[in-house]
Amino acid sequence: MTRTSLLPSLRKLIPPTGLLRKDLASWYLYDWGASAFTTSVITVFFGPFVTSLASAAADHSGQVHPFGIAVHAGAFYPYIISLSVLLQICLLPILGAIADYSRMKREMLGVFALLGAASVMAMYFTTDAQYLLAGALFISANLSFGAADVFYNSFLPELCGPKERNAVSSTGWGLAYMGGGILLILQYVFLSVSPGWGFSPDHAARACLFASGLWWGLFSTVSVLGLKSGRRSRARGGRKLNLLAGFQQLATTTRNIRHYPQTLLFLLAFLLYSDGIQTVTSISTQFGQEEIGLTVEQLAEVILLVQFVGVGGAFLFNWLAKILDTKRAIILALAAYVLIMGYAHSFLSTPFEFYLMAACIALVLVGSQALSRAAFSRMIPAGREAEYFSIYEVSERGTSWAGPLLFGLALQFTDSYRIAILALALYFVAGLLLLTKVDFRRAASEAEKEREESRDRMVYEKSVRPK
Repeated sequence: MTRTSLLPSLRKLIPPTGLLRKDLASWYLYDWGASAFTTSVITVFFGPFVTSLASAAADHSGQVHPFGIAVHAGAFYPYIISLSVLLQICLLPILGAIADYSRMKREMLGVFALLGAASVMAMYFTTDAQYLLAGALFISANLSFGAADVFYNSFLPELCGPKERNAVSSTGWGLAYMGGGILLILQYVFLSVSPGWGFSPDHAARACLFASGLWWGLFSTVSVLGLKSGRRSRARGGRKLNLLAGFQQLATTTRNIRHYPQTLLFLLAFLLYSDGIQTVTSISTQFGQEEIGLTVEQLAEVILLVQFVGVGGAFLFNWLAKILDTKRAIILALAAYVLIMGYAHSFLSTPFEFYLMAACIALVLVGSQALSRAAFSRMIPAGREAEYFSIYEVSERGTSWAGPLLFGLALQFTDSYRIAILALALYFVAGLLLLTKVDFRRAASEAEKEREESRDRMVYEKSVRPK
């Protein structure tokens, strides 16, 4: 292939950016940095780390007693995941509504990203049996991550048109997994040489957590400086007005979303299958360590595999969406999840099989998430991006506390890590069946009608406004 014929082919893989080239690059950069939290903190290091802290504080029966409540040391991590998610459900819709009623979307993204990064970095100083402090820092970090994600996702409709969003969203997810993978390579190299430098396994894990927070904070800062504040904000006012408007708009949105039945149906389907995705992400390393017997180094290798296979999965499902359409591509990913969960429950027993399962999950993980985000962005009215993406974020986490909670309860009462696998398969099946009932074109049409009416109102108000 000649150079002249190669260039047009390459250009097809690059999402059009137009005048928003700098904004789009900055938007990608945030996910590149924030992926350190999901990849290194949640998926690899924090679960085993906080479990070791809890085990060090446990009594002879393996129980810890936070606030006088008896908890199996191994179940402490799933429980704090559940608690942090419940707090997100309460807070995120309010923050989204406030962001849409102010010109502070970019600033709020920066504040919560830096708060989350600082919380992760502070984990370095938790030692011995300080499992409660580590748990509190994780709750702060996870709550901040969810809040920042609302503002980050709400920029998507401003950065590109509806036809470009599958490609842009997939590129964002792909670069996120690449960024997380590069950091994990550096951490894996550090783990390999750290014994020779005098680091204990505990000290090395804490150093990796600190590096994850630093990575998140640095790239988030550069990203936020390159973004422009939301240009679709609907009102201005003082802080008290914005806070009041946030609560009022949340109530209004809850009432009005019934006027978008297809969007609501999509959210319900997403709530179900996202629970399975989130639980697989957050519990996989604990399952691999305790059930399969993987070491921390092997867990890092597995997640590293997921990161780079996931990049390919993002572009694979963008291609499938062009061939099959977005809805069918997501359904295909969910069907693959069901098969993978069945394999994990009935056949998975060796480290090699765990690696194989992780590679299969990586192919569908990023694609299903990227296409879901892009699809939802076409189903929401203009000027309410942060508000509706806060509901999307709540849907993503709405029952994601249930999976870890079920996992923790199963471990505490049955001492088996495989019980929750069947529940995860049920979540995917239920979400898939409900998704088949969603009319994606009708949902986009309903949102576009609202956009046109909103533009007409703005033109009218501007025409009658006193000079």
